[in-house]
Amino acid sequence: MDGNGRWAKARMLPRIMGHRKGVETVRLIVEECSKIGIGYLTLFAFSAENWSRPKTEVRSLMTLLKKYIKMEVPRMMRNNIRFNIIGNRSDLPRDVALGLDEAMNVTAANSGMTLTLALSYGSRQELLQAAKGIAADIRSGRLSADDLTEATFPEYLYTSSLPDPDLLVRTSGEMRISNFLLWQLAYAELYFTEINWPDFNRDELYKALADYQQRERRFGLTSDQLKWGKSLNSGS
Repeated sequence: MDGNGRWAKARMLPRIMGHRKGVETVRLIVEECSKIGIGYLTLFAFSAENWSRPKTEVRSLMTLLKKYIKMEVPRMMRNNIRFNIIGNRSDLPRDVALGLDEAMNVTAANSGMTLTLALSYGSRQELLQAAKGIAADIRSGRLSADDLTEATFPEYLYTSSLPDPDLLVRTSGEMRISNFLLWQLAYAELYFTEINWPDFNRDELYKALADYQQRERRFGLTSDQLKWGKSLNSGS
């Protein structure tokens, strides 16, 4: 969700004002995605590298996060949204972590959209942790190296309970992955927009979805193979 700081700078406002406006966008996009039936929405809210930002900004972001979660739990309950976190939660301030845990517990039985916040998240760190977990399981005999496959490896990732993303949307003109879901994004469609996150509204969301609907997802196959497969499925 890039561009909060740039949005604020363009208006000669403090950076935290951009983050507050970005929270309003989160609320709008979450509700819209839930309403139209998107099953899973993952928002990259705070990266492992973001801890290196000025301490005053980090403190303000953590305060904003704690306030947002507390305010949004009733809304998530009304909209049947299940709340989830990925990332190194041990890095988070204790009061923030407790608030996140409470939100996950309260919404755990909801059966609608799963909203996941990536907090203190970095995909290289995630992959390294997965490798350590696999090594430990092989060493203890709980896992055989021969049992490690593309199907079993994701069980060691933060996202083990989530499907791989179909679409990645990145705002503010940035055209890179930035250490986000490197394994999971292997076959995702990528959509880049110049719009800063605080200005990413319903119209921009539907532009991204309309663009995605025009893509042909072949997963290594040819177009003819896909058409033939569809024909067989229709015939059956």
